[in-house]
Amino acid sequence: MAYSIKDPETDEIIRKLAKVKGKPIVEAIKEACANELERERAKIPLWERLQPLRARVASYPAKPEQPFANDKEFFDALWNDEK
Repeated sequence: MAYSIKDPETDEIIRKLAKVKGKPIVEAIKEACANELERERAKIPLWERLQPLRARVASYPAKPEQPFANDKEFFDALWNDEK
């Protein structure tokens, strides 16, 4: 996919960036856009960024019906210990 930069000032900035970085123009543009995207994402508060995870955790049952941590039969079965 090709992009045409018709603004001389933008073209000059891109070329200077590529020269300073010692990279091809396409790489300089790609890196600059990726960095700017990351900066914009970082502006979103952590609470909002974690919303999908919070919703997923909230969908789990509050307490398992049969917890395994204290289930003697479960652990005895793991060790073939039938007491």
